[in-house]
Amino acid sequence: MLKTSLQGMIFTAMAAVLFTASGCAFCTMGPHLGLLSVPVPVSPYFQNKEEDNAMAERYAKMKVLDPIPAGRPHVAEDAPSDDQIMRKFHEIHNVRGNWPGLYEVQHNDIIIVKEKVQDIVDPVRQFPLVGPAQLHHSHWVCKVYYTEVTRNGWPVPYTVKEEEKMEVIKIDMDHLHRVGNLVSGDNGG
Repeated sequence: MLKTSLQGMIFTAMAAVLFTASGCAFCTMGPHLGLLSVPVPVSPYFQNKEEDNAMAERYAKMKVLDPIPAGRPHVAEDAPSDDQIMRKFHEIHNVRGNWPGLYEVQHNDIIIVKEKVQDIVDPVRQFPLVGPAQLHHSHWVCKVYYTEVTRNGWPVPYTVKEEEKMEVIKIDMDHLHRVGNLVSGDNGG
């Protein structure tokens, strides 16, 4: 009986040492936030919906920039972002149709090459809700090189890997430039 209680005390002491040494002890957690310290899983549906709303705000509106300074070249320097290109890419390929474990399509090893094909500034004209402005056309051709991996899990599991695939995506980055003082003849460009 003495031997059993001694073994129990040794086991309890070892468990207490391991519990506190593993970082699981409550005294090493920092400030106690109660239930707010427990992570809550968020469905990918709601996460994607929030990201889509944020991207609509970012890309759906036309920018109105400052006037083009006199004597400066009319060059659009803002290339489309990788996020904008990949969103167009996913619209084309409809990646949202995956069924994990049954049918999945992945695009791996992505390389994006951006090339400006047109950069033209229109003459001054009147735009509703903006006033006198110049429309700056900036057209880009983006080539997306990738490896496509298709996994089918039913009825017979197999994987198909297609390397060196390419998709051409055309993006218009048109924007407006406000015009300077029209009375004095300085139209900003």
